[in-house]
Amino acid sequence: MDESMNSSKKKNSFFNKIKNHRYDYWLIGILILAAFLYAWNIWEAGEANSFYTSAIVSMTQSFKNFWYASFDPAGYITVDKPPVALWFMAISAKIFGVHGWSVVLPSILFGIGSVYLIYNVVGKRFNKVAARLSALVMTLTPIAVADSRTNNMDATLVFFLLLSVFFVQKAVIKNQQRYLWIGMSLMGISFNIKMLQAFMILPALYLYYLLAANTSWKKRIGHLAIGTIFLAVFTLAWPLSVDLTNSNSRPYEGGSETNSALELAFGYNGTQRLLGQTTGTGGAFPGMGSSSKKSNESSSTSKSSNNAQGGAPTGNQQGGTPPGGNGGTPPNGNGGGTPPNGNQQGGTPPNGNGGNAPTGNKQGGTPPKGMEMGQGGPGKNGKGGAGGGAFNTGTVGPLRLFQKELGPQISWLLIVSILGLISSFVYYRGSKDKWYKLNIKRNELILWAAWLVPVAGFFSVAGFFHPYYTIMLAPAIATLSGIGIYTMFKQWKQKNWKSLLFPTAILSTVALQAWYVNDYYSTLSIVFLVVGIIISSIMYILPWIKKGSLTTKSVATTGVILIMLFPAFWSLTPTISGESAQIPTAGPDLLSSQGGGMGTNAGGMGSQVDTALLNYVTKHQGSAEYLFATDDSSTAAPYIVKTGKAVMAMGGFNGTDPAITLKEFKQLVKDGKIKYYYSGGKAGSANSEIVSWIKKNAKTVKLSSSTSSKNSSTQGGMPGGMGGQSGTLYDLSSIYK
Repeated sequence: MDESMNSSKKKNSFFNKIKNHRYDYWLIGILILAAFLYAWNIWEAGEANSFYTSAIVSMTQSFKNFWYASFDPAGYITVDKPPVALWFMAISAKIFGVHGWSVVLPSILFGIGSVYLIYNVVGKRFNKVAARLSALVMTLTPIAVADSRTNNMDATLVFFLLLSVFFVQKAVIKNQQRYLWIGMSLMGISFNIKMLQAFMILPALYLYYLLAANTSWKKRIGHLAIGTIFLAVFTLAWPLSVDLTNSNSRPYEGGSETNSALELAFGYNGTQRLLGQTTGTGGAFPGMGSSSKKSNESSSTSKSSNNAQGGAPTGNQQGGTPPGGNGGTPPNGNGGGTPPNGNQQGGTPPNGNGGNAPTGNKQGGTPPKGMEMGQGGPGKNGKGGAGGGAFNTGTVGPLRLFQKELGPQISWLLIVSILGLISSFVYYRGSKDKWYKLNIKRNELILWAAWLVPVAGFFSVAGFFHPYYTIMLAPAIATLSGIGIYTMFKQWKQKNWKSLLFPTAILSTVALQAWYVNDYYSTLSIVFLVVGIIISSIMYILPWIKKGSLTTKSVATTGVILIMLFPAFWSLTPTISGESAQIPTAGPDLLSSQGGGMGTNAGGMGSQVDTALLNYVTKHQGSAEYLFATDDSSTAAPYIVKTGKAVMAMGGFNGTDPAITLKEFKQLVKDGKIKYYYSGGKAGSANSEIVSWIKKNAKTVKLSSSTSSKNSSTQGGMPGGMGGQSGTLYDLSSIYK
């Protein structure tokens, strides 16, 4: 009897909690907005990032491929990243089938989840206004939108990092160390999403727990020591499982020089990101293409004209020498071509085809409203807001993030976040405390500052990264901006120096944004700047004169809306264009008739299948394990996606991985496992000996004229993986007859 009554009381209590729970309708609206921006038009994703999509196709075919993130169904080589993000995508593809939208779905969900986590972690220590503003800023960060619309790893990584922060914060609030261990375990999982990139925020977690935990210093250190064990276990579990497995029993670890996951983590995906890449530079760095519907409809001519926008990996050049250091000569060494307008933009396209590139500076149709496309990419002077190319990351220095190569992707509210940090740190000082004394809210601010500063420092000096990596800054900018706008508004009412922070933040942010916008809409940028000056001038004066509460709120709200307008528009561009690019980007370039920016029309990663080639090798494959072999992943990927069959990318992503020796390749040919080699890719140094042997001994196969690009099956890229190229097919089975 008592048990049934207790059970009834518990049920009533549960339903009463649900009944009395108040929903934050502002949050619901923000999440709906995020879902729209991240998911609308995603059915036009095509192959999305075909490099990873091909791996997802392979991973759905066997557990071995699933565990190692094999690029090809035969398990020859992996992608150059750990598998955790791809696991979610492969599961989605297994449930819904392999489609552009199904492989992107996890990124969309993780992007929306990140917005909610921002709201949650800010709301627990501050208030709903700050939490809503933070969530809104995160939602409207252009590169966060672009990244959440691809099957790259970055949106997944940010979600898991925020989830780690959520649990570490919970450990502090609940004073229960088990949540710290969960948070550290999640940080280890984050490592296995994108390796050392995840650890950029690790010092912030250690510092936060040391300062904020409500226990003795000795216990804090002890808790962190145990947490570090959990971190190490979850960090090393997968890479050690790879490195301790016999290399003959697993795929080659793509991107590494020694077939080692740990070497990949600390080399190619580690120190080389900071110091500049020294491995895998023999290719032209494919992977800049998009599979959006808009780009699919573009002509191959316009795509070819954009094929060599990117600068060197250092990000200091807006054209010039390709990453391979070839000085304008394509990676295969063939001459050819005059770059557009005579500018040094990496010479001829990487396929080495002859012919002159189009003259003039316009690339891919008529840009919106007079936007000009310069040598470094979109916008006037080659510094457009959608980024200047896959490697055009501006000039190294303390102001790099504000430059036009990176700023329009991430830095619209960076000034607000910096001034907001100052404002909130002052605002949350205890009335009787010394200015430097910490408290609960200040500890939270230190957490986000410790996230912002080292990550911003990395991007200010790093030698090798893509602009879309800057999504790593989005959570810190969002939280500090949201909290800062709230505290600056409160301080604005005071008649002292603190009342200057809010109008200064509005004025400086408007000036920065007008500078970005001017490359696309010069008249509009001037109007925007004038309006910003007027509003900020009123805000400077208003605290010192008599005013009503309604006037104060109206002016402040107008100022905040003003600085959110252009980030919102930039964020909308990937959604409108249906972009799901290998190199994600946001900006008006995507709205041009041919797509524009580096995400859609930069060329590179091929997503086009030569139907004559495919028909021939499929018909004559016989019992061979591989449909054919080729130099790099950019050529192989679209064929794997289309057929689900194994295609050997001998040198991995860039054609430079030493994944197979000539002796091993000969044995595969002798055993009948490989019957054809297609030279449509970029034969890097790792493959040169094999390619020389093939060309010396194998017979060429004459395909019909349908091998040309006009008869190729368009899927958002170039024939044979590169712009306008129809490669050569070699019959290897004739060698040992």
